[in-house]
Amino acid sequence: MDAMNVPTPEFMNEEAVRQFGGSVSRFLERHATPEKTAMWRSSGCVPTEVWKEAGRAGLLGVSIPEQYGGAGVGFEFEAALIEQLGRYNALNFSVPLHNAVVAPYIVDYGTEQQRQRYLPGAVTGDTILAIAMSEPGAGSDLQGMKTTAVRDGDHYVLNGQKTFISNGLLSSVVIVAAKTNPELGAKGLSLFICDTDTAGFERGRLLHKLGQEGRDTVELFFQDMRIPAENLLGEEGSGFSMMMEKLPQERLVIGWQAMSMIESALNCTVDYSHQRRAFGRTIFDFQNSQFKLAECLTQATVAKVFLYHCTEQLLSGGLDAATASMAKYWITEAQGRIIDECLQLHGGYGYMTEYPIAEMYKDARAYRIYGGTSEIMKLLIARSLKN
Repeated sequence: MDAMNVPTPEFMNEEAVRQFGGSVSRFLERHATPEKTAMWRSSGCVPTEVWKEAGRAGLLGVSIPEQYGGAGVGFEFEAALIEQLGRYNALNFSVPLHNAVVAPYIVDYGTEQQRQRYLPGAVTGDTILAIAMSEPGAGSDLQGMKTTAVRDGDHYVLNGQKTFISNGLLSSVVIVAAKTNPELGAKGLSLFICDTDTAGFERGRLLHKLGQEGRDTVELFFQDMRIPAENLLGEEGSGFSMMMEKLPQERLVIGWQAMSMIESALNCTVDYSHQRRAFGRTIFDFQNSQFKLAECLTQATVAKVFLYHCTEQLLSGGLDAATASMAKYWITEAQGRIIDECLQLHGGYGYMTEYPIAEMYKDARAYRIYGGTSEIMKLLIARSLKN
């Protein structure tokens, strides 16, 4: 059953959005069965063929302009896709990162030559996109990164290391943040479009994580990697400002993923509580269960209404960094609380990985870390209060 009953705003209620959501559902029903998603987790990644099938089904690059093969539609379609991924417990398939986080850098800041070279493959699934910001010693401190790119004639020479890179194992194109002028701080940061078949690029080991085992995550190494100067994204020194412009949408993507997992957790827990019996009654018949579910549903409803509000702001061009940080912080923290309660209502079975709620419990924990930790979100929100 659908536990939540939040009125759908106009931007999510258009016929085209509903039809697209139905197409995503049909794709996942075939390609993201429990057996197949379990294989993703055991192998540490989603097979490249599934990416190509997603491309053939029209799930990739939906926001990419039509002249490069995409559908050229708005973020509401990305939100519909994320909702379906959550419904099928398939959020380890990091299409939202590919579609709504990485591709927009090339769409909005790339040259025409860069767009023509990289975007069509991102639509078909022949090109899998990743972005490399985090470093072992920097974490959320983007200005503290050590990776450098030194100009040498018509190339840049890239040296450094990145970690926690989603899509890092399968990606063929990675947007890499590097210091082109370390003395200038944030103004000395630039972005580069890097082809992973270039000499000097090396992938590290597949990182073994607490959850999200099917989302391939690796370390990346760059040793005297020569990148053509034409692969500079935007202008030299503009990397930090570009990232700051794109982080609100990235954080909203994370908010949508967290929200879709919340809804999935609530639905499976309500169903379980009506079916499972203890002491001659269903779990739902106990007043404590009803109170806990009521609390969870209320928190989830507040989160979704706020998420809708932020999405409307994003679509109108008015989502600021502080509000996006509020969405990411509030919804991911609610995600942790709600899924913890849902697991508790499953009793001992909630701790068994054959039950989806156990996988959600593991997967949810990272949402409060990547894209900026909850603590960083609070700092960004607090800065908006200064005169």
